[in-house]
Amino acid sequence: MRVFKEEGRMEIEFSDGVTHSLPAEYLRVESPSAEVQGHGPSQKKIVSGRRHVKIAAVEPVGHYAIRIVFDDRHDSGIYSWSYLRELGDSYAEKWAAYQAALLYRGLSRDA
Repeated sequence: MRVFKEEGRMEIEFSDGVTHSLPAEYLRVESPSAEVQGHGPSQKKIVSGRRHVKIAAVEPVGHYAIRIVFDDRHDSGIYSWSYLRELGDSYAEKWAAYQAALLYRGLSRDA
């Protein structure tokens, strides 16, 4: 795993050789925290205004996950390696759904 702070992305190579480069904004708006995900699929929050968010720090959580600290002070999500793999594998679909949800609600990635 490598963090490119200035570029605002994280690159992860998985044990099977698959590599995903995930934007900080995407990781932030798909945070596994209860603050973002709620306590069920129908409670997921649409987080707007995070276009310029950066990764401030990454901390290991055992051998199974990492905690990402973002420069907007969000740090409560524990990203398991399997969740990061899911985010990478389904990036196109999840990102399109996020952008559609912003549009539907009249929200913006900038504010």
